[in-house]
Amino acid sequence: MNPGEPDGRPGDADEPGHGWQGRAAAVVTLTFDVDAETPVLAHGRDFAEHASTMSHQAYGPDVGLPRILDLLADLSVPATFFVPGWVAEHRPWLAPSIAEHGHEVAHHSYSHRPPTSMTAEEERADFERALAVFDRQDIEIHGHRAALWEASWQTTGLVAEHGLTYDSSLMGDDRPYKVATPAGEVVELPVHWSLDDWEQYAYLPAPHIGSVIESPAKVIELWRAELDGMRHYGGLFNLCLHPFLSGRPGRALALRRFLEYALSRADVTFARCADVARTAAADPALTIRHPQPPAAEPDVYPH
Repeated sequence: MNPGEPDGRPGDADEPGHGWQGRAAAVVTLTFDVDAETPVLAHGRDFAEHASTMSHQAYGPDVGLPRILDLLADLSVPATFFVPGWVAEHRPWLAPSIAEHGHEVAHHSYSHRPPTSMTAEEERADFERALAVFDRQDIEIHGHRAALWEASWQTTGLVAEHGLTYDSSLMGDDRPYKVATPAGEVVELPVHWSLDDWEQYAYLPAPHIGSVIESPAKVIELWRAELDGMRHYGGLFNLCLHPFLSGRPGRALALRRFLEYALSRADVTFARCADVARTAAADPALTIRHPQPPAAEPDVYPH
Protein backbone atom coordinates (compact mmCIF):
# COMPACT_ATOMS: atom_id res chain seq x y z
CA MET A 1 0.00 0.00 0.00
CA ASN A 2 1.36 3.40 -0.96
CA PRO A 3 1.40 6.33 1.48
CA GLY A 4 -1.86 8.23 1.31
CA GLU A 5 -3.87 5.35 -0.17
CA PRO A 6 -7.16 4.52 1.55
CA ASP A 7 -6.81 1.38 3.62
CA GLY A 8 -10.34 0.06 3.15
CA ARG A 9 -11.34 0.61 6.77
CA PRO A 10 -14.70 2.14 7.75
CA GLY A 11 -14.70 5.90 7.85
CA ASP A 12 -12.70 6.82 4.73
CA ALA A 13 -15.95 7.84 3.01
CA ASP A 14 -16.10 10.68 5.53
CA GLU A 15 -12.83 12.21 4.31
CA PRO A 16 -13.44 15.98 4.09
CA GLY A 17 -13.03 17.74 0.78
CA HIS A 18 -13.45 14.63 -1.37
CA GLY A 19 -17.21 14.59 -1.95
CA TRP A 20 -19.45 11.66 -1.09
CA GLN A 21 -16.75 9.06 -1.91
CA GLY A 22 -14.00 10.46 0.25
CA ARG A 23 -10.74 9.13 -1.21
CA ALA A 24 -12.26 5.84 -2.36
CA ALA A 25 -12.82 4.63 -5.90
CA ALA A 26 -15.92 2.75 -4.69
CA VAL A 27 -17.91 2.78 -1.47
CA VAL A 28 -19.61 -0.38 -0.20
CA THR A 29 -22.83 -0.13 1.74
CA LEU A 30 -23.50 -3.59 3.12
CA THR A 31 -27.22 -3.83 3.82
CA PHE A 32 -29.44 -6.54 5.26
CA ASP A 33 -33.23 -6.64 4.94
CA VAL A 34 -34.38 -8.44 8.10
CA ASP A 35 -37.78 -9.37 6.71
CA ALA A 36 -38.56 -12.51 8.74
CA GLU A 37 -42.13 -13.63 8.02
CA THR A 38 -43.35 -10.36 6.47
CA PRO A 39 -42.68 -11.00 2.74
CA VAL A 40 -44.77 -14.17 2.90
CA LEU A 41 -47.54 -12.71 5.04
CA ALA A 42 -47.74 -9.83 2.55
CA HIS A 43 -48.89 -12.43 0.00
CA GLY A 44 -51.71 -13.49 2.33
CA ARG A 45 -52.27 -13.89 6.05
CA ASP A 46 -53.32 -17.52 5.50
CA PHE A 47 -49.64 -18.39 5.11
CA ALA A 48 -49.32 -17.90 8.86
CA GLU A 49 -50.82 -21.40 9.09
CA HIS A 50 -47.94 -22.91 7.03
CA ALA A 51 -45.56 -24.11 9.72
CA SER A 52 -42.73 -25.08 7.38
CA THR A 53 -42.84 -21.81 5.45
CA MET A 54 -42.94 -19.74 8.63
CA SER A 55 -39.95 -21.68 10.01
CA HIS A 56 -38.08 -20.94 6.76
CA GLN A 57 -38.63 -17.22 7.32
CA ALA A 58 -37.96 -17.27 11.08
CA TYR A 59 -34.53 -18.76 10.33
CA GLY A 60 -33.47 -15.25 9.33
CA PRO A 61 -33.75 -13.45 12.68
CA ASP A 62 -33.25 -16.56 14.82
CA VAL A 63 -30.19 -18.13 13.15
CA GLY A 64 -28.98 -16.05 10.21
CA LEU A 65 -28.86 -12.70 11.96
CA PRO A 66 -26.63 -13.79 14.89
CA ARG A 67 -24.31 -15.52 12.42
CA ILE A 68 -24.08 -12.38 10.31
CA LEU A 69 -23.47 -10.13 13.30
CA ASP A 70 -20.59 -12.40 14.35
CA LEU A 71 -19.16 -12.32 10.82
CA LEU A 72 -19.28 -8.52 10.70
CA ALA A 73 -17.65 -8.28 14.11
CA ASP A 74 -14.85 -10.61 12.99
CA LEU A 75 -14.11 -8.42 9.96
CA SER A 76 -14.86 -5.05 11.64
CA VAL A 77 -17.28 -4.14 8.84
CA PRO A 78 -20.18 -1.72 9.45
CA ALA A 79 -23.61 -2.44 7.98
CA THR A 80 -27.15 -1.13 7.74
CA PHE A 81 -30.11 -3.34 8.66
CA PHE A 82 -33.48 -2.47 7.13
CA VAL A 83 -36.14 -3.81 9.49
CA PRO A 84 -39.92 -3.86 8.93
CA GLY A 85 -41.78 -2.37 11.87
CA TRP A 86 -43.81 -5.57 12.27
CA VAL A 87 -40.59 -7.55 12.76
CA ALA A 88 -39.22 -5.04 15.27
CA GLU A 89 -42.52 -5.02 17.17
CA HIS A 90 -42.87 -8.81 17.37
CA ARG A 91 -39.20 -9.28 18.26
CA PRO A 92 -38.49 -6.29 20.52
CA TRP A 93 -34.92 -7.47 21.14
CA LEU A 94 -33.96 -7.40 17.48
CA ALA A 95 -33.42 -3.74 16.55
CA PRO A 96 -31.69 -2.85 19.85
CA SER A 97 -29.31 -5.81 19.44
CA ILE A 98 -28.31 -4.59 15.97
CA ALA A 99 -27.70 -1.07 17.27
CA GLU A 100 -25.68 -2.42 20.20
CA HIS A 101 -23.31 -4.02 17.68
CA GLY A 102 -22.65 -0.56 16.21
CA HIS A 103 -24.73 -0.99 13.06
CA GLU A 104 -27.48 1.20 11.66
CA VAL A 105 -31.16 0.25 11.88
CA ALA A 106 -33.29 1.66 9.07
CA HIS A 107 -36.98 1.81 8.10
CA HIS A 108 -38.31 -0.94 5.82
CA SER A 109 -42.05 -0.32 5.95
CA TYR A 110 -44.24 -1.78 8.70
CA SER A 111 -45.86 -4.72 6.93
CA HIS A 112 -43.55 -5.32 3.94
CA ARG A 113 -46.46 -4.62 1.63
CA PRO A 114 -45.09 -2.69 -1.37
CA PRO A 115 -46.29 0.91 -1.70
CA THR A 116 -47.39 0.22 -5.27
CA SER A 117 -50.04 -2.15 -3.88
CA MET A 118 -51.51 0.44 -1.49
CA THR A 119 -53.44 3.67 -1.70
CA ALA A 120 -51.62 6.86 -0.71
CA GLU A 121 -53.42 6.81 2.63
CA GLU A 122 -52.49 3.18 3.28
CA GLU A 123 -48.84 3.83 2.42
CA ARG A 124 -48.71 6.79 4.81
CA ALA A 125 -50.30 4.80 7.63
CA ASP A 126 -47.92 1.89 7.10
CA PHE A 127 -44.90 4.24 6.95
CA GLU A 128 -45.85 6.07 10.13
CA ARG A 129 -46.75 2.90 12.01
CA ALA A 130 -43.19 1.62 11.53
CA LEU A 131 -41.70 4.92 12.70
CA ALA A 132 -43.81 4.70 15.87
CA VAL A 133 -42.39 1.24 16.65
CA PHE A 134 -38.79 2.47 16.36
CA ASP A 135 -39.60 5.56 18.40
CA ARG A 136 -40.92 3.40 21.26
CA GLN A 137 -37.70 1.38 21.12
CA ASP A 138 -35.49 4.52 21.11
CA ILE A 139 -34.01 3.56 17.75
CA GLU A 140 -32.91 6.58 15.72
CA ILE A 141 -33.95 6.24 12.07
CA HIS A 142 -32.18 8.07 9.24
CA GLY A 143 -33.24 6.18 6.14
CA HIS A 144 -35.86 4.09 4.40
CA ARG A 145 -36.16 1.27 1.87
CA ALA A 146 -39.49 0.38 0.25
CA ALA A 147 -40.70 -3.21 0.45
CA LEU A 148 -39.59 -5.07 -2.69
CA TRP A 149 -38.07 -1.72 -3.81
CA GLU A 150 -41.53 -0.94 -5.20
CA ALA A 151 -41.66 2.73 -4.26
CA SER A 152 -44.62 4.86 -5.27
CA TRP A 153 -44.34 8.40 -6.58
CA GLN A 154 -45.07 9.71 -3.07
CA THR A 155 -42.56 7.53 -1.20
CA THR A 156 -39.58 9.89 -1.27
CA GLY A 157 -41.89 12.73 -0.24
CA LEU A 158 -42.88 10.76 2.87
CA VAL A 159 -39.19 10.17 3.63
CA ALA A 160 -38.48 13.91 3.43
CA GLU A 161 -41.65 14.92 5.30
CA HIS A 162 -40.71 12.77 8.28
CA GLY A 163 -37.20 14.15 8.51
CA LEU A 164 -35.26 11.16 7.21
CA THR A 165 -32.06 11.77 5.27
CA TYR A 166 -32.17 9.11 2.59
CA ASP A 167 -34.12 6.54 0.64
CA SER A 168 -32.70 3.34 -0.87
CA SER A 169 -35.36 2.01 -3.23
CA LEU A 170 -34.76 3.54 -6.68
CA MET A 171 -32.48 2.52 -9.53
CA GLY A 172 -31.77 5.75 -11.42
CA ASP A 173 -27.98 5.68 -11.08
CA ASP A 174 -25.08 3.73 -9.62
CA ARG A 175 -24.02 6.71 -7.50
CA PRO A 176 -25.97 8.61 -4.86
CA TYR A 177 -28.18 11.41 -6.14
CA LYS A 178 -30.72 13.80 -4.66
CA VAL A 179 -34.46 13.56 -5.27
CA ALA A 180 -36.43 16.77 -5.05
CA THR A 181 -39.81 16.41 -3.31
CA PRO A 182 -42.44 18.91 -2.14
CA ALA A 183 -41.17 18.32 1.41
CA GLY A 184 -37.48 18.85 0.54
CA GLU A 185 -34.58 16.93 -0.93
CA VAL A 186 -33.79 13.31 -0.12
CA VAL A 187 -30.52 11.53 -0.85
CA GLU A 188 -31.15 8.42 -2.92
CA LEU A 189 -28.78 5.48 -2.42
CA PRO A 190 -29.67 3.47 -5.53
CA VAL A 191 -30.12 -0.28 -5.66
CA HIS A 192 -30.14 -2.89 -8.41
CA TRP A 193 -31.34 -6.47 -8.82
CA SER A 194 -27.81 -7.70 -9.60
CA LEU A 195 -26.75 -6.73 -6.07
CA ASP A 196 -29.55 -8.57 -4.27
CA ASP A 197 -29.29 -12.12 -2.92
CA TRP A 198 -33.04 -12.60 -3.38
CA GLU A 199 -32.58 -13.10 -7.14
CA GLN A 200 -29.84 -15.63 -6.44
CA TYR A 201 -31.09 -17.71 -3.54
CA ALA A 202 -34.80 -17.18 -2.84
CA TYR A 203 -37.04 -20.20 -3.28
CA LEU A 204 -40.44 -21.17 -1.92
CA PRO A 205 -43.04 -23.32 -3.67
CA ALA A 206 -45.91 -21.29 -2.15
CA PRO A 207 -46.05 -18.40 -2.36
CA HIS A 208 -43.82 -18.50 -5.39
CA ILE A 209 -40.90 -16.17 -4.62
CA GLY A 210 -38.21 -17.73 -6.79
CA SER A 211 -37.41 -20.93 -8.62
CA VAL A 212 -33.60 -21.08 -8.97
CA ILE A 213 -31.06 -21.61 -6.18
CA GLU A 214 -27.65 -20.49 -7.43
CA SER A 215 -24.25 -21.70 -6.29
CA PRO A 216 -22.63 -19.27 -3.83
CA ALA A 217 -19.48 -19.45 -5.97
CA LYS A 218 -21.38 -18.03 -8.95
CA VAL A 219 -22.95 -15.33 -6.79
CA ILE A 220 -19.61 -14.18 -5.42
CA GLU A 221 -18.20 -14.10 -8.95
CA LEU A 222 -21.07 -11.80 -9.96
CA TRP A 223 -20.58 -9.48 -7.01
CA ARG A 224 -16.83 -9.30 -7.47
CA ALA A 225 -17.35 -8.29 -11.10
CA GLU A 226 -19.83 -5.60 -10.05
CA LEU A 227 -17.49 -4.30 -7.35
CA ASP A 228 -14.63 -4.08 -9.84
CA GLY A 229 -16.95 -2.19 -12.18
CA MET A 230 -17.86 0.25 -9.42
CA ARG A 231 -14.17 0.74 -8.68
CA HIS A 232 -13.56 1.56 -12.35
CA TYR A 233 -16.48 3.99 -12.70
CA GLY A 234 -16.53 5.39 -9.17
CA GLY A 235 -19.81 4.05 -7.85
CA LEU A 236 -21.80 2.97 -4.81
CA PHE A 237 -21.79 -0.78 -4.32
CA ASN A 238 -25.08 -1.08 -2.43
CA LEU A 239 -25.39 -4.81 -1.63
CA CYS A 240 -28.76 -6.07 -0.36
CA LEU A 241 -28.80 -9.33 1.61
CA HIS A 242 -31.39 -11.21 3.64
CA PRO A 243 -30.48 -13.17 6.80
CA PHE A 244 -32.83 -16.04 5.91
CA LEU A 245 -30.93 -16.40 2.62
CA SER A 246 -27.31 -15.28 3.03
CA GLY A 247 -27.24 -16.38 6.68
CA ARG A 248 -27.21 -20.04 5.67
CA PRO A 249 -23.83 -21.74 6.23
CA GLY A 250 -22.34 -22.07 2.75
CA ARG A 251 -23.60 -18.66 1.72
CA ALA A 252 -22.28 -17.03 4.88
CA LEU A 253 -18.82 -18.46 4.16
CA ALA A 254 -19.04 -17.17 0.60
CA LEU A 255 -20.07 -13.74 1.88
CA ARG A 256 -17.03 -13.75 4.15
CA ARG A 257 -14.78 -14.50 1.17
CA PHE A 258 -16.34 -11.68 -0.80
CA LEU A 259 -15.93 -9.22 2.06
CA GLU A 260 -12.32 -10.26 2.50
CA TYR A 261 -11.77 -9.57 -1.21
CA ALA A 262 -13.38 -6.12 -0.93
CA LEU A 263 -11.38 -5.30 2.19
CA SER A 264 -8.18 -6.23 0.36
CA ARG A 265 -8.81 -3.61 -2.33
CA ALA A 266 -7.02 -0.42 -1.25
CA ASP A 267 -9.47 1.82 -3.13
CA VAL A 268 -12.66 0.42 -1.50
CA THR A 269 -14.23 1.68 1.71
CA PHE A 270 -17.20 0.49 3.77
CA ALA A 271 -19.78 2.75 5.38
CA ARG A 272 -23.26 2.69 6.84
CA CYS A 273 -25.97 4.08 4.60
CA ALA A 274 -26.58 7.00 6.97
CA ASP A 275 -22.90 7.97 6.81
CA VAL A 276 -22.85 7.91 3.00
CA ALA A 277 -26.10 9.89 2.89
CA ARG A 278 -24.68 12.52 5.22
CA THR A 279 -21.60 13.09 3.08
CA ALA A 280 -23.69 12.95 -0.11
CA ALA A 281 -26.12 15.56 1.23
CA ALA A 282 -23.18 17.92 1.77
CA ASP A 283 -21.64 17.25 -1.67
CA PRO A 284 -22.39 20.25 -3.95
CA ALA A 285 -21.59 18.18 -7.04
CA LEU A 286 -24.37 15.65 -6.39
CA THR A 287 -26.98 15.37 -9.13
CA ILE A 288 -30.49 16.64 -8.22
CA ARG A 289 -33.36 14.93 -10.01
CA HIS A 290 -37.07 15.72 -10.24
CA PRO A 291 -38.61 12.34 -11.15
CA GLN A 292 -42.13 12.30 -12.56
CA PRO A 293 -44.38 9.53 -13.91
CA PRO A 294 -43.95 9.10 -17.67
CA ALA A 295 -46.78 10.03 -19.97
CA ALA A 296 -48.55 6.72 -20.56
CA GLU A 297 -51.25 7.62 -23.08
CA PRO A 298 -54.27 5.27 -22.87
CA ASP A 299 -54.44 4.90 -26.63
CA VAL A 300 -50.85 3.59 -26.60
CA TYR A 301 -50.88 1.71 -23.28
CA PRO A 302 -54.53 0.68 -22.71
CA HIS A 303 -53.89 -1.39 -19.56
